Amino acid sequence: MMRTSILLPLLFLALAPYVSHSSAATSSKWRGRAIYQLLTDRFALSNGSTTAPCPPGHQGFCGGTWRGIIRQLDYIQGMGFDAIWISPITKQIDDPSRAWHGYSQQDLYALNDNFGTARDLKDLATALHKRNMYLMVDIVVNHFGSSGFPTLTGGQGIYPFSSFDDFHNLCFVEDYTNQTNVEKCWLGDVLYPLADVKTTSPSVRDTYNDWIQQLMSNYSIDGLRIDTVKHVETSFWPQFQHAVGAYAVGEVADGDVRYVCPYQEGLAGVLNYPMYYSLTKFFSNTSHHPADLIAQMKDLSTQCRDPSLMAAFSENHDQPRFANATSDMMLAMNVLAFTMLADGIPIVYSGQEQHLAGGNDPFNREAIWQKGYHKNTTLYTFIKKLNRVRKYAIASSKANYTTSVGNIVYNDDHTLALKKGPLVAVYSNRGLFAFPYKVAIPNTGFGAKTVVTEVLSCRNMTTARDGSVNTRVWRGLPMVFLPSAGLKGSGICGR
Repeated sequence: MMRTSILLPLLFLALAPYVSHSSAATSSKWRGRAIYQLLTDRFALSNGSTTAPCPPGHQGFCGGTWRGIIRQLDYIQGMGFDAIWISPITKQIDDPSRAWHGYSQQDLYALNDNFGTARDLKDLATALHKRNMYLMVDIVVNHFGSSGFPTLTGGQGIYPFSSFDDFHNLCFVEDYTNQTNVEKCWLGDVLYPLADVKTTSPSVRDTYNDWIQQLMSNYSIDGLRIDTVKHVETSFWPQFQHAVGAYAVGEVADGDVRYVCPYQEGLAGVLNYPMYYSLTKFFSNTSHHPADLIAQMKDLSTQCRDPSLMAAFSENHDQPRFANATSDMMLAMNVLAFTMLADGIPIVYSGQEQHLAGGNDPFNREAIWQKGYHKNTTLYTFIKKLNRVRKYAIASSKANYTTSVGNIVYNDDHTLALKKGPLVAVYSNRGLFAFPYKVAIPNTGFGAKTVVTEVLSCRNMTTARDGSVNTRVWRGLPMVFLPSAGLKGSGICGR
């Protein structure tokens, strides 16, 4: 029943193989979006409880559902987000400790009923679209959850790939400098193996292309996040991206620009891991110089096909939270401001707005409901302000804000200033306890003696005769400057 419920009419597939999903959102439509990432099991309960138990680091289901997400859309939209990214939705292996997060699927054509019904998922998409919000779904192509000792998968419930020929021979990934080992061996281990799909097989590719079209259409999905992309050969992705017919962002968990950027030749976007590593390194350490971050930005702008479609983030479910490295609120505000306002499509991981400090997986996968969905926290209100500023910059920019590359106009040992579209942003890693210090920001694009507003504190000031901004960095706070004259009616700083 569950499988047949998500199949498209066979006549459609026969007449239009790999036709893109016409109602899905194209990459150009995603550029202006801001994404809130959540783990379905850990975000919200159907009954709205904020006290249900879910111990830190728990490896098993805690009860979050698609219906629960619907109940908390006001909380998400209240920060200014207009897209969400949810966990994989497919049926999982029959082991809660491996299944709750969604990355040990067993059946492409059945849903994970721990999260709800097909009706619940469709209602979530409908509720989002009524708010002009997008739905991004996480998917896995590289592997399936396998039970017991992996002699191989036949008879272990994996569907639709049930033949030995659909999988690579058993070996485990051990050498990440060997791309053949990365692509053709299995993730996991003998006790918890992840059967590696032979994605070079034409029949496997056809099956995946058919499946993704059906999934996108039946659940009105607007975009995809794709897990473990570097474990699949690059030649797989162009046809799959065409079948998706919408924005798809791939996880290539590596800090090397030269390794990550080529994956954008097959997929619309990739998670900006190179920027993540440099960004968090600079902002989590008050003694770190911005040279690495500046070099990374320049490399990304020249080596990636389209940096504007890369996804910017400073936290996710696979990495320790930023607050685990430092509790300094000013540094948290700087890393968030950079994530939201620099190049790419910004992603904020649920709980970041509550300044959660979980360490490595699974301790960074907290139950958000236990924090009470408070809307008055420092970072919740700060993110709301950043989203408003970004939307204003997009709407008011003569040169397209979302496709332009930010220009570094100033740096010193602790400070970095970027000009992007109509705004100039100043970031610091000195932290909360730093003494105030002066900076003079040149090449702002502002006119001489122009009144500008620092929109995070709502302070007005006048530029110098050469248009530069001479200001002080107070308590390590980030600053964002916009011409005051254009703010009328924006809602920014009460205008």
